[in-house]
Amino acid sequence: MKKPVIHAPAAAMQKLLEELAAFSAPGPGVTRLLYTPEWSGAQHFLQEKMAGLGLEVHTDSVGNVFGRLNGSQHSGSVILTGSHIDTVVNGGKYDGAYGVAAAVTALHYLAETFGPPLRTLEVAAFCEEEGSRFPLTFWGSGNITGLYDGRAGDSIADPEGVTLMEAMNACGPGTGGSQESSDKSGNSARREDIGMYVELHIEQGILLEQSALQIGVVQAIAGQRRFAVRVTGTANHAGTTPMGLRRDALAGTAEMLCALERSAVEAGAPLVATTGRLEVIPGTPNVIPGEVQFTLDIRHSEAARLESFCAALVAAFREIAARRGLMLELVPTLATSPAPMNQALCEALEQICLEQGRSFRRMVSGAGHDAQLFAPECPTAMIFVPSRAGISHSPEEYSSPEELAAGLNVLTALLYRLAYEVS
Repeated sequence: MKKPVIHAPAAAMQKLLEELAAFSAPGPGVTRLLYTPEWSGAQHFLQEKMAGLGLEVHTDSVGNVFGRLNGSQHSGSVILTGSHIDTVVNGGKYDGAYGVAAAVTALHYLAETFGPPLRTLEVAAFCEEEGSRFPLTFWGSGNITGLYDGRAGDSIADPEGVTLMEAMNACGPGTGGSQESSDKSGNSARREDIGMYVELHIEQGILLEQSALQIGVVQAIAGQRRFAVRVTGTANHAGTTPMGLRRDALAGTAEMLCALERSAVEAGAPLVATTGRLEVIPGTPNVIPGEVQFTLDIRHSEAARLESFCAALVAAFREIAARRGLMLELVPTLATSPAPMNQALCEALEQICLEQGRSFRRMVSGAGHDAQLFAPECPTAMIFVPSRAGISHSPEEYSSPEELAAGLNVLTALLYRLAYEVS
């Protein structure tokens, strides 16, 4: 059977992206934080937009928005596609929003071109993924998959002291606030009817651009380990303390960080390791540092290799501290498991790229995405398109219209296969 030629309207998707970008707090780039007026405006806009395109719109108790294209053969499960609409502070217009705009465009195009699908398709605009306002991530997809139960925000507050629950209740009907909940479960946003999940996203890295390839077929989302580290020595006079008698916390930390970089390079891709924050105490030019606090962020797509790297690194840090007469404290602050994507869906994406004449590569996502929460629940796939210079979470974030269109057409073709070619 000959495959249909997919020409989804990229101009409509681009227009929707620009319209979403207008919902932003003042300042550079796009700032759309969870449960703010800018966020609420974008969610209401999406509901009106999807309804106008003929999708059946509903929200849930935390403010996720859905647009459904009902299938003619109801199997009890839906094919879900989308992403998040919240941003970081002074972020870009593509992160998250691209996946939502492309999903809306794809469903409308499929309905207009091929009629009702056999299996139900649904767009999701998740209320939150970034963790930019409140100290938690994946609030939207986490409530859908059961990571949260909708009541986890009573003790979590933003920098102004507003709790997540207070902010949510202030939003009003249709955006997670006080309302007659429109989800199927009453008090919870938990979904049991999702059969598959597909997410289209900008890469937020430089691999596709550097290799001049159009599409990234994500094989796995890396697991993460984060630690808060404290190295304690003795603060003393910089001019009167002999080198051999010093317990210099910063010198010990420097050796640890060199060991971190060396070990990560030796381990090879896709492992990455980063120290993003370092504080020296007392931080005075003529005083030997008595304490250093720093962070560790370590990521790998294979759980066993992630664990073994972390264990070896901790052992190396302890050896350095003991040899230098320093105290070492490592506190784990985050542990997420790697999330492999569904192999059959990955193979389907590769076949679609070949059929459409698009270059592609298999790759691992070092960044976290909503897809990692769905991967343990149902067959899940992720599609990447290039990011210029690898820049993301910035007003300089950019993917060309041609690159965005390529991702849209690959996504649309996959949704056609899953929803219209049911055996």
